[in-house]
Amino acid sequence: MRSASHLPGRPAPQPLSTAYTISLAAPAEMAAAAAKAANRTLLKVKLGGSNDFGGDAARIAAVRAAAPRATLIVDVNEGWNDENLAVHLAACAAAGVVLVEQPLPEGRDRALAVLKRPIPVCADESVHDRGSLVGLAGKYDAVNIKLDKAGGLTEALALVQAAAQAGFTIMAGCMVATSLAMAPAMLVAQAARFVDLDGPLLLAKDRPDGLRYVDSLVYPATPALWG
Repeated sequence: MRSASHLPGRPAPQPLSTAYTISLAAPAEMAAAAAKAANRTLLKVKLGGSNDFGGDAARIAAVRAAAPRATLIVDVNEGWNDENLAVHLAACAAAGVVLVEQPLPEGRDRALAVLKRPIPVCADESVHDRGSLVGLAGKYDAVNIKLDKAGGLTEALALVQAAAQAGFTIMAGCMVATSLAMAPAMLVAQAARFVDLDGPLLLAKDRPDGLRYVDSLVYPATPALWG
């Protein structure tokens, strides 16, 4: 009997290196969290907070100092604006960040088309399914594909293909959810440059027979979890 992961007619998924999230907080708290995860390959740093304690520039600098060898990506969750976009992108570039997710609110991101971006910018809230790709050209360099936004695995896989053909770098993301939600996302992630499937690690308790996480690696689902 073939497993559920074979149903789309694709090769069996392989283990992948996934990001681990550093939640938004004061710089010292974020540095402490980053220090505990400094051995991980990829950290996703949440920004877009208040200007207290030096603001986002201080936050990303503190994380970089605490995790000097980790690759850093940043998730702003629409938290910046036209006035502070350039200075925040510059601070991220100075910290060696390689990707910034959704710096401006969906539908209010025109500044990205005119600003010289020092770091690739990834659409998250601004991309849902294939129909949303047309409005991203010239503003975004990458797209974050999530099953929840696409409406399921079929559209997500089609979006991977369409986005790649349009020249976008692929990121595979997730909501905070159990391993059962991550299992099909592992199929999307096989084609991704950046993988962020740490949802189960952020829960107090996962499902039985959940995905296996070993350091930065996440392993595909077993039939006990996903058929």
